[in-house]
Amino acid sequence: MKKYLGKIVKAFFIGVLIFLLIGLYEYLLNGWSPNSYKDVLEQFAYNQTYSVLLYLVNDIVISNMIERYGVKLFKLKNIVTSIVLGIIATLSTMFFIRLFISIVIYDDSFSGFISRESLAYYTLGFTVSIIVNAIFYFLYYYKTKQDNRVKEQKIIAGVASAQFDALKNQLDPHFLFNSLNVLTSLIEENPEAATKFTTALSKVYRYVLEQKNKELVTIEEEIKFANLYMSLLKMRFEDSIVFTTPAILKNPEGKVVPLALQLLLENAVKHNQVTPSKKLHITITESEGAITVTNNLQKKQSLKESSGVGLKNIKQRYALLTSEIVKIEHSEAVFEISIPIITQDIKIMKTQDTYINEKRYENAQEQVAKLKAFYVHLGVYLIFVPVFLYLNYQSNTSFPWAIFPIGGWGFGVAGHAAETFNWNPFFGKDWEERKIKELLDKED
Repeated sequence: MKKYLGKIVKAFFIGVLIFLLIGLYEYLLNGWSPNSYKDVLEQFAYNQTYSVLLYLVNDIVISNMIERYGVKLFKLKNIVTSIVLGIIATLSTMFFIRLFISIVIYDDSFSGFISRESLAYYTLGFTVSIIVNAIFYFLYYYKTKQDNRVKEQKIIAGVASAQFDALKNQLDPHFLFNSLNVLTSLIEENPEAATKFTTALSKVYRYVLEQKNKELVTIEEEIKFANLYMSLLKMRFEDSIVFTTPAILKNPEGKVVPLALQLLLENAVKHNQVTPSKKLHITITESEGAITVTNNLQKKQSLKESSGVGLKNIKQRYALLTSEIVKIEHSEAVFEISIPIITQDIKIMKTQDTYINEKRYENAQEQVAKLKAFYVHLGVYLIFVPVFLYLNYQSNTSFPWAIFPIGGWGFGVAGHAAETFNWNPFFGKDWEERKIKELLDKED
């Protein structure tokens, strides 16, 4: 009911605009002046009958075509079919309106109506109907394109979010597997160190569990965790690892991917010889826009082919979050990896959360556009009110015909205001809430 009432209000409003435009055209070019109250009222009634019925008939045709073809409506064959059906519906409706008026109102015979009928009587209504339909198809095409873009972005965001979650979930088994390998080695070599390692491992693993569901963590948190993690490795390698971190951070609130430093430190130990005679020097430095992990290169002689899970994971996660890339540089003596520091200056790509925020912004933009359209409409109406009054005064008639366009247009403005501010005296939010509660109570 609310849906059809809204369509009738729109049709009535369009009819008022058409009536005003035609009346203004007739007045300026042909000097038209209404003779009486009945003359204006009759013309207005005919105009609104045509406008409302033609709008509803074309709306039915267009709605059925959209339901049938969806986004494929704008294929040549489908759009031509839709236009032809619209023309047939328009001409048929105009014919039956004219027939009804002739026979019922003017008491004419069917044969008399047919004998006097001419295509010229359909020209104006047909032209207006075609223009209105063309505007609708253009707006629908534009809206469809915009909706498709939103859907594409939503899919991209959903896929990115799913990929990001999958990558984060790789960390648990990967980290646990490597830690258990270290623990196994310690149990054989140094049972006392293995006990300390187990205690420290519980603290490390707690951090892993706490951070795994976050997209970003602060540099300060990650550096603290890196120190904790390296304390584990030092239990096994003792003085064979020399680990250095910045004494003071320039940007402690800068963001990095969780566990990124742990994976880089783990790779450094995994791929290099670590012995008292060949100490592994690992240094973490903070530069402008990046955190860099550097180690001396002393590759193990016999090393199984690496799966590359750790480094690949970091690259993929950064690729989903920012346009900045992970940089890798190495020489014969040094291996260096730099991971970007994500700040407000770096453009973060869409994930599910950013999509939701952008969607809220789009909704706000849409509401602002509605408000702007309403205020423009109201402003034009207020400008034309004195124009109609002046034309009424200049028409040299005592009949106040201006009240009809002013009142009709005012009704349209009121309908526009109700739609813009989501106000309905019959089916408002209170009614909706009562109905929802009533239906829920019935189900219970």
